[in-house]
Amino acid sequence: MSAPRLPADGDDALIDGHLREHRQRSELLHKGNFLEVRRDHVRLPDGATATREYVVHPGAVAIVPLLDDGRVVLERQFRYPVGQVMLEIPAGKIDAGEPTLQCAMRELLEETGYSAQQWARAGLVHNAAAYSTEIIEIWFARGLSGGAQQLDPGEFIELCLMNEAELDAHAAAGEISDVKTLIALMWLQKWRAGHWTLDWMQAPAGTTAIMAR
Repeated sequence: MSAPRLPADGDDALIDGHLREHRQRSELLHKGNFLEVRRDHVRLPDGATATREYVVHPGAVAIVPLLDDGRVVLERQFRYPVGQVMLEIPAGKIDAGEPTLQCAMRELLEETGYSAQQWARAGLVHNAAAYSTEIIEIWFARGLSGGAQQLDPGEFIELCLMNEAELDAHAAAGEISDVKTLIALMWLQKWRAGHWTLDWMQAPAGTTAIMAR
């Protein structure tokens, strides 16, 4: 197998051009409260045509909340599409125009009751790239202060605390299938082992108080 072709300087428009598909037209199949389903007609790299059906999602954040003793704040929540209770890190969709850090702070407070003094952006996850535009931005949070959950109507979330070894054991046993939580566990292990870095920042002053009003 030959090495991948790398573009020359100033050749950004040609990056992976031999693999790209080009949309010719798009049609809306369904529009829900915050999701859309679309069918695009595309031209393939060899000139043939095909259709691509996919879900348009506004994007989401996920949070790895770390207690002072090293444990992670997790959630147990029933997920209707798969018909089971899932063990997950806190997460939620981004509101229109909302900065991702603000979304992460809001979701952590609403779902768990915790606020954090320090935050670090880990990275992005395309959790279903074959059929969804959704991107999940993962944040780490520490210096936690506890409080009451502020759940939305119809939202039922049970909190549980696990150390890294317990979380790893659940993953190894196949008891965690949520992709963002598995990626977050990997990130946590890499960071604690000194292989990956996190750039911590102080939470913006007054943000938590504003969100709690």
